[in-house]
Amino acid sequence: MYLTIKTKDGRKLKVKALIDSGYTNTTITRKTVEEKEIPTKSLPKPFNVYNSDGSRNGEKIIREFVSLEINSRTDTLNKLMQ
Repeated sequence: MYLTIKTKDGRKLKVKALIDSGYTNTTITRKTVEEKEIPTKSLPKPFNVYNSDGSRNGEKIIREFVSLEINSRTDTLNKLMQ
């Protein structure tokens, strides 16, 4: 599935997306952020990534986020970047 996202500087970008109705957060890959040159901001308090069974997902730590609009939604959603 592809979605159109809008960056804070007004660019509209088509990106490949996976919809998971059971997921508790929305993420975007570092590869997509780098390829599309989407600006990031540092989180004031980084946090660990956990699997559904409560175990740590390797050594992954979320340290940054990006602000995007998805499709025609008017609210800006903060996307966590791993």
